[in-house]
Amino acid sequence: MTMVQATCYGFPEPTGSNGGERMFIPIHDANELRHIRFQYVTVGLIIANVIVFLLTTLGVSGENAIRAALGLGYIPAVVNDFAELSPADILVPENWTYITYSFLHGDILHLGGNMLFLWVFGDNVEDALGHVKFLFFYLACAAAGAFLHGVIAPDSQMPLIGASGAVAGCVSAYLMLHPRVKLWVLAFMRIPLRIPAWIPLILWIAFQFLMMFAQVDDMVSWSAHVGGIIAGAVLVLFLRRRGVPLFDKGLAVAPVPVPVPATPVRIPSKWGRPD
Repeated sequence: MTMVQATCYGFPEPTGSNGGERMFIPIHDANELRHIRFQYVTVGLIIANVIVFLLTTLGVSGENAIRAALGLGYIPAVVNDFAELSPADILVPENWTYITYSFLHGDILHLGGNMLFLWVFGDNVEDALGHVKFLFFYLACAAAGAFLHGVIAPDSQMPLIGASGAVAGCVSAYLMLHPRVKLWVLAFMRIPLRIPAWIPLILWIAFQFLMMFAQVDDMVSWSAHVGGIIAGAVLVLFLRRRGVPLFDKGLAVAPVPVPVPATPVRIPSKWGRPD
């Protein structure tokens, strides 16, 4: 069994992005909350991710940042007993890393991209599920992402970090719930568009599967995204509130006004007869 050493890596980041900003950046959705007053869990998760980022990345030495990634990141080789960490690098039990990895981010762009997706899509998923179920949903999608990553690369010694798997679950759940909602996006990081949500979300999901099957060798764990996508699509079927429809069934659509032809108004004369 090999020993994973902190000195073997620069700051590792298999999930260096959420794979979404290459296609589109979500800006805003015209989708009001229907069942909750405020998205407490979504905001709480964003705050937690920012705090962990500040504690593990900014203001700490490079060596300590690497140790945080090794001790809290998901390392398939360690979980699958192909390798082990040195005792000094063990921060939590290895099975906890199915969750803890999702609160680590490599840089501000990695963090910002994931949190933007969570902000735009997470609140409506939380609204459909409820606060407690949404927290379970989010963590389960994170775990599913790590699981599939470990299945695809069981002997990898590279720590998996980032909320992309959990956020991918929110994206697929949002697509199941609100495909017809109009979404403002910045396509290819420069073109503002207001389009139905199903268009960019289906393209984004298809892109994740394509990149995973293409086995592109880069610093993004596409399999973690796909694991989150699958988990989100399945879990939303069972965790949504009773009466919450799928695919925007029952969504009220404003009728298109039909112009009424104008008719002349005949004003009576002072003698009581029309002029």
